[in-house]
Amino acid sequence: MAIEAELKAVVRDPEALLAQLEDQYGAGRAEVYRDTYYDAADGSLMGEDRELRIRTVFGPDDTRTVLTYKGARVDESSGSKPEHETRVEDADAAHEIVKGLGFTPRIRFEKRCRNYDFKRDGRHLLATLVRVPELNATFIEVETAATTQDDLVPALAVVRAVLTDLGIGEDDLTTELYTDAVSAARPA
Repeated sequence: MAIEAELKAVVRDPEALLAQLEDQYGAGRAEVYRDTYYDAADGSLMGEDRELRIRTVFGPDDTRTVLTYKGARVDESSGSKPEHETRVEDADAAHEIVKGLGFTPRIRFEKRCRNYDFKRDGRHLLATLVRVPELNATFIEVETAATTQDDLVPALAVVRAVLTDLGIGEDDLTTELYTDAVSAARPA
């Protein structure tokens, strides 16, 4: 079981953090994510803290679509979840397949991201500076993969160390899901 060992934080000074990321990890990769989250008709998927998402990523060199399923949180303090994803060839077909299986689009939104891939302590990490146009905030996500539940603690320790090096403190961390924040920001 692969677990996405991830921490997310609110960024107080986006320009300074961007400069620090560029200095430490080189030029980031600018991408726009268009996410559609699906749920069962009765809301049971999201109600059980699970996610079914189709994400289309628009990058400088290509466009790709990824189908992702995330199980319920296995660590409340970080919000880390088991994650399974695969690239799909045809975004429209993927949406039709998921709808044909009885799932309904619940929320769609866009994330403007700048990604930094690097290694630390033998782990591949991804740091992403995130801006969601509907939210008045910038976020930093740092993630790596934990291979087992027992590997989650050391994986999160590396993620925390990266955030600490970037000047992100425990008070800046959040486990609020983008889906919840965007829903709350939209008029009823």
